[in-house]
Amino acid sequence: MAGAIDLLIDPRPRDLGGFSVRRLLPDARRRNVGPFVFFDHLGPAKFGPGDGIDVRPHPHIGLATVTWLFEGALDHRDSLGTVQTIRPGAVNWMTAGKGISHSERTPPDERKRGHRIEAIQTWVALPKSHEEVDPAFAHFPADKLPKASLGGATATIIAGSAFGQTSPVPFPSGICQVVVEAEQDCTFETPEMQECCVHVVSGEAKIHGQTIGECQMVVLPDSQRATVDLAAGTRIMIAGGDKLDAPRHLDWNFVSSSKERLAKAREDWRASICAAFKDSWFTQPPGEVAYIPYPSDPDPDPEDVPPL
Repeated sequence: MAGAIDLLIDPRPRDLGGFSVRRLLPDARRRNVGPFVFFDHLGPAKFGPGDGIDVRPHPHIGLATVTWLFEGALDHRDSLGTVQTIRPGAVNWMTAGKGISHSERTPPDERKRGHRIEAIQTWVALPKSHEEVDPAFAHFPADKLPKASLGGATATIIAGSAFGQTSPVPFPSGICQVVVEAEQDCTFETPEMQECCVHVVSGEAKIHGQTIGECQMVVLPDSQRATVDLAAGTRIMIAGGDKLDAPRHLDWNFVSSSKERLAKAREDWRASICAAFKDSWFTQPPGEVAYIPYPSDPDPDPEDVPPL
């Protein structure tokens, strides 16, 4: 009914080795919201001099990965040859399609002096018609993303359309991803979309009068908008879009509408490792020598040495 909340999701902490993330999607009660099949809140985390994030090369298929930073920096490298540093307010949008591998690491300058980081990373399932497209990468600087004033808050439109603005980020089906930061207490309504969730990054929000705490997520009833009250200093992320055109299956870093395609991706990664990434389905990003094996497979022999 109007004015209701369909589901409240509490974050589930995950240790990724030296830092932790809080996972919101997938949840046992809700596997996706629109095309969003994965939603992680990283940090805030503090690293001392010499320490940082080192996510070794790993593969993806059937999805696009979206990285948004509130604080800090990350170096993205992928098997297309891309090397791109992302900083707060910009978007890294990587389309895996039929297959890509990438790494994410703390840049050398930040690693040397120590730094803090906070980020949201999401995966969006590609429509069935686009699951096997060629992989691609796009970086959108902060000044290329449209903003909208919400009478006391500023909304940055990462993808899709909202609040009278449209993002330049291309996606082949209906999607909406927005960050809202409240400079003062304010009230507004969520954008129109078939499926929608609201995540409180920091601070406190009220949705239909119900208090939502930091790092919690609410899922709204289908095709219903919600009244959102934000206290000054609060940050939220709104995400959703059209219903998926078919159920999606997840296996490790792979997403597909076909379980058989997941099995192929798993074997393609193993075969690529055996071939030392030469003339194989997956190849290595620039300067990378290590990799993450499929879960339960042996760890690699090469020591992880971050590219300079």
